[in-house]
Amino acid sequence: MKMFGLGGLEAAVMKVLWHTGKPARVRDVLDRLDTGKPLAYTTVMTVLDNLHRKGWLDRDLSGRAYLYTPALSRDAAAVRALRDILTASGDPEATLLHFADSASDEEAAVLRAALEKKDRER
Repeated sequence: MKMFGLGGLEAAVMKVLWHTGKPARVRDVLDRLDTGKPLAYTTVMTVLDNLHRKGWLDRDLSGRAYLYTPALSRDAAAVRALRDILTASGDPEATLLHFADSASDEEAAVLRAALEKKDRER
């Protein structure tokens, strides 16, 4: 699983933290990561620090170790990624129209329902 703006290992770390649902230390994340290859403690520590600097994680000092928590929910992260893609496209309207053209019947129904709800709330 890769998320726009995140590398593969960063996305795997975020998945662990979203799934855990509670603050986690480096060791907790390392023990839950399943990347198919062994990782060093310092590698995971560096990834967590990078995600914190990028604004993906919050951290609090607990004794001598940091406890990490996602700074935003998985849904909020997906919205952020979509916004980044729309901005990066250079033509958000064309990108949205192209997506709507490619949407499955189920996706189109979800979009229609969401837009109708938004109209009712205005």
